[in-house]
Amino acid sequence: MKKAWEMEYELMQNAIPVVLGEEDQTWSTGAEHAEKYIEAMTKAVWKSNVPGSFAPERVIIGAIQSMDNMGYSVEEAEELIPLGLKALEEDNIVELSKITARVYHKLNNVKKDMSSPYWKYKIYSTWEEYKNSVKFYKYDKYDISREDFEEKILAGWIAQICAGALGTAIEGYTTENIEKTFGDVKYYVRKPNTYNDDITYELAFLKAFDEKGYEVTSSDIAEEWVGLIPLGWSAEDIALKNIKGGIYPPHSGEFNNYYREWIGAQMRGAICGMVAPGNPEEAARLAWIDGVISHHNNGVIGEIFNAVLVSLAFVENDVKTILDKTIEMIPKDSEYYSVIEFAYNQCKNNNNWRDAWKPCEEKYKMYNWIHAYPNAAAEVVALYFGGNDFDKTMNIISMAGQDVDCNAAQIATIYGIIHGLKGIDKKWFEPIGDDLITYVRTMEKLKISELSKWTVEAIRKSDKGE
Repeated sequence: MKKAWEMEYELMQNAIPVVLGEEDQTWSTGAEHAEKYIEAMTKAVWKSNVPGSFAPERVIIGAIQSMDNMGYSVEEAEELIPLGLKALEEDNIVELSKITARVYHKLNNVKKDMSSPYWKYKIYSTWEEYKNSVKFYKYDKYDISREDFEEKILAGWIAQICAGALGTAIEGYTTENIEKTFGDVKYYVRKPNTYNDDITYELAFLKAFDEKGYEVTSSDIAEEWVGLIPLGWSAEDIALKNIKGGIYPPHSGEFNNYYREWIGAQMRGAICGMVAPGNPEEAARLAWIDGVISHHNNGVIGEIFNAVLVSLAFVENDVKTILDKTIEMIPKDSEYYSVIEFAYNQCKNNNNWRDAWKPCEEKYKMYNWIHAYPNAAAEVVALYFGGNDFDKTMNIISMAGQDVDCNAAQIATIYGIIHGLKGIDKKWFEPIGDDLITYVRTMEKLKISELSKWTVEAIRKSDKGE
């Protein structure tokens, strides 16, 4: 095999000079396209709207907010916000670009604020630390050859995809404003579609799992990310850039990743539970492996939370029991636990979801609506008061607002697995049919039935150690 220098030397030695005509030179065209893209992306971090719901976003301000949530002093970055908004309003891309870089520089060099309550909790950085901090429930090995397994997986996917479509139209808003606009949401507020970024990362996980089985690594999944996923947002955007630059997990999830405790890992835990039926410890381990690609500490624990919920759905048929046991498998000295414990206590001390949710909405108002915390609280409230009723749970999770599609999709998977297809009214899946549209390379058009079959085959193959 030739050395790198030999290849480049040979290339130059064989290069024959040519004279290009004016029309053959591509400097201006390439520069123009690049400039438009860079300008658009710079503006987008200061002002954008969610594609599915048109909720407003200012992701760079969210980055400052997030670093504050994680116990860092962000005053210097906050001082730049008015300057950035002014430059945006004046369409001064030169100044906006400078201020944007300055904000990130400040965030990359922030100091810990030791007075922040964040530092009172244990920071979980490795799977071993997590595993040693909890006691996992044990069950007999789940029989994946049983007749109803395929239906459970199919129903899980259908429920997840329908719930994602429900939430996509209303994500990014408060309970009050959702109710003012749509009333009491019990069904799709518009014609549903399956185009959603959340499932993107589950498909990448499944691809890696199909190839490597339970021996899959974070790096295996990360490489599927850069191969299959053309773009991301917030934590996933930074992780993709890190991986493409050679920064692999777990560092890809933490390095200069201001959004590492947002919902991006929590929104993809269901697939880890699906491939580890009735084995919450394995579901949690896989969720850790997947989560550290783009998140850290509480962000990863969020993925474990949903993975364990889904794993238990194969061996428990009562949603409150599943919720109780899952909470017990979250480390009590983590800040994440304090969030779900608070939400759970509100449920126990109130007679309806609204009275339980209101204090949660107030307590976590300092967190972005894409952060894991308010969304974890919403899940707890919806599962507690929704009980075993899929429609009621979808109603509550919709009305709680926040990042609705992520929340609804993850917890809906539980109901599909428990009840099978008979537990989901046809009104949910008939408008969607069997088509799944994504922006995943090579998977732009999938059949939900084919996705289900692929999942089952990957689990059975991996279980046999093939």
